[in-house]
Amino acid sequence: MSKVFHYNGEDFKGEVVSAKGITLVDFFATWCGPCQMLGPVLDDLSEEVDYKVVKVDVDQSRDLAAEYGVRSVPTMFIFKDGEVAEQMIGFLTKDEIKDKINSHL
Repeated sequence: MSKVFHYNGEDFKGEVVSAKGITLVDFFATWCGPCQMLGPVLDDLSEEVDYKVVKVDVDQSRDLAAEYGVRSVPTMFIFKDGEVAEQMIGFLTKDEIKDKINSHL
């Protein structure tokens, strides 16, 4: 069962920005093909790791997407202790995502 969380602007601040440790955030759109391909990858990843995986729908959270400068989807951010540590744009495999996150542990 997936442990991916869906957040909007209000709960994002409390759950991601104030969080300790690593959080992976995926800014996506339901109409985006690469985003749909990334969904199952993040579901699988969330089952294997002990950090939080979060999805934010850019169409429902336009202000939040603008705040983080999201101009294309999918865009993922690695947050470490509430701060952006890395940004990734486009589809990545599970191993590519894990490698990038492991570099921040």
